[in-house]
Amino acid sequence: MRWDVVGLVLGWTIRLIALPLLVVFAYSAYIVAEGPEYAAKTYLLPFLLALMIGQSLVSLAKHSDASSRVRDREAFASVALGWIPVVAVGALPFWLGGMFYGPFEMMAGDASIWNGQCVASNGSAVACGLRGLLYSWFESMSGFTTTGATVIDISTSPVCAAFTVADDCIGSQNSSLILWRSITQWVGGMGVIMLGLLILSRVLGGGMSLARAELTGPSLSRLGPSLQWTARRLWLIYVVLTILEFGMLYFLGGMGLFDSVNYSLTTLPSGGFTTSDSGIMGFDSARVEVILIVFMLLTCINFSLLHLMLAGRTKEVLKDEELRTYILILIVAWLAMSFNLYRFGTTEADLAPLVALRQALFQSISISSTGYASADFASWPVFSQFVLLLLMIVGASAGSTGGGLKVMRIRIAFELAKREVVKIIQPRRVVAIRFNQQVIEERKIWIVLGMLSSWMVLVTASILTISFLEPKLELIDVLSISISLLGNTGPALGAFGPTATWAALSEPSMVIATMLMWLGRLELLTVLVLLHPRTWARSD
Repeated sequence: MRWDVVGLVLGWTIRLIALPLLVVFAYSAYIVAEGPEYAAKTYLLPFLLALMIGQSLVSLAKHSDASSRVRDREAFASVALGWIPVVAVGALPFWLGGMFYGPFEMMAGDASIWNGQCVASNGSAVACGLRGLLYSWFESMSGFTTTGATVIDISTSPVCAAFTVADDCIGSQNSSLILWRSITQWVGGMGVIMLGLLILSRVLGGGMSLARAELTGPSLSRLGPSLQWTARRLWLIYVVLTILEFGMLYFLGGMGLFDSVNYSLTTLPSGGFTTSDSGIMGFDSARVEVILIVFMLLTCINFSLLHLMLAGRTKEVLKDEELRTYILILIVAWLAMSFNLYRFGTTEADLAPLVALRQALFQSISISSTGYASADFASWPVFSQFVLLLLMIVGASAGSTGGGLKVMRIRIAFELAKREVVKIIQPRRVVAIRFNQQVIEERKIWIVLGMLSSWMVLVTASILTISFLEPKLELIDVLSISISLLGNTGPALGAFGPTATWAALSEPSMVIATMLMWLGRLELLTVLVLLHPRTWARSD
């Protein structure tokens, strides 16, 4: 293992995170006037910490030949390990800024701590602060992995200590913290390392290895003459779509300025963080939902196809088998849930045909993308909930910001099953597995199967672990939690549906949950490579 190379990649990654912290610092101190003191302790301290750690790692690596080519083992290790310090730095504003119980609340003698509300639940003021740190870690991991699960609750936040269930806990947080929360998803959506490729491809060789370790999907190809050009192009598409969505939400959807900014930051990465407890349901606007549907659908499409569309090669896009399969899945799920809601809906609104069509369409796209909720789908009929669960598992297209197993992998596994059936009937027949008119190498097929089987093993292990740690949860709760975390979906079913937070989880379960989000975002393969003993063998 070339630790100097790993250190250089990690150093650049941590330094890059310092920039959005500085932006939010300026917003907090001078735009919303939360005060220079608050902005300094909340954002300036993490900024300086990220800058110092990042610069130290980069400086140490400069004294070696770290600029040599990055091998696959260094690339996978850098990407897997890079998320840990990024999430840690990202958690500090939530802890220091008072979203959760932190050191400044304890030093100031916050009434919700010292009057016993927090202490009664945690045993001591120190334990209360440590639990606040865990909540901050969870929120940051959920942000950067674009999961969208939240633990902001009247039981966790000092801001909401005196609230009732009817009060808006998320909406009562400082606006700069809400903005930082949205930015973590926007940065994490494209991938932290992908951001770094704009710089690292000039500093290091082997940038393709880094990109392959970071990006989703079984393969990655350059869109242009160089990897840096590819990274710049992908980020340009990402930024332009974000700006476009902001404009449509603000000018056409009638959203306020702050909401438009935040929802555009959390839609494109398939994140799902909201600015209030009610989320999308609070707007009750068909125009807003239509705009979100369009952009959520774009996030579920391979970004290389978006590039082809911009290049005027629409025919190639329409011929893409993964895209056509994904659209077919959405249509079938949409119509099936619409009919089910119309016949067996639990509310009067569900029984209206147009309402059923509208809610089912929004949710069928959202569940494999952002996890936004236009209705409380946890109360829907069992059939519709089961369809949503299947959509969570399937996810979106490879190379998109959506979660799940990815349509391409499932399609390849299905084609492999068909081939084995044909070989049983006609043993001498040679059947090649094709995708988009190209023969897929056997090596790539087995990689896909390996990832699918690893996912099944991990889901089973997580179900057993969470059910052991949370004996009071129902089966649907445990099952949907595991699938939601690994698929980076966010809302689950049952007690962890779209109207609930994840604050009810115990501390051990919350730690497990953050690990599952990390595993899901890295798509297992990167983490499995990291855990292999030969990865850490002495470099040749």
